[in-house]
Amino acid sequence: MSKSLTNQELHNLAMNHVGKELEERGFEFIAINSKLKKHPQFVCIDKNNQYFFVIVRAVMLPENPNNYDVVWMETFKKHAYEKDAKVLYAGVGLGNPNGKDLPIYLNEDYLIEYNGIQVIETHLN
Repeated sequence: MSKSLTNQELHNLAMNHVGKELEERGFEFIAINSKLKKHPQFVCIDKNNQYFFVIVRAVMLPENPNNYDVVWMETFKKHAYEKDAKVLYAGVGLGNPNGKDLPIYLNEDYLIEYNGIQVIETHLN
């Protein structure tokens, strides 16, 4: 019997995809927080020593992974602004290839919709 992934495991799967892209882009990791609903998931710096707060959000397909809570994001942008950090958002959609109502199982194929990292403007609205 296959074991379905928990919400925390789905979140970790999404973080792995995003973390690989951050590494490929040359970011250096300062801190990593993989707990659900704790933000940011990654604190990184680039070669110019600019800090970045990276938010990773895993959703089950067909939900759109590129959508985020705009009101909450304003609060987070204020926090980043106060710390002189830029905000990056990475939405990751995950799904079972055999049906949208099925869970994702451990060690089985899965669908992924990932459009890369988005820069969120930190000027306050």
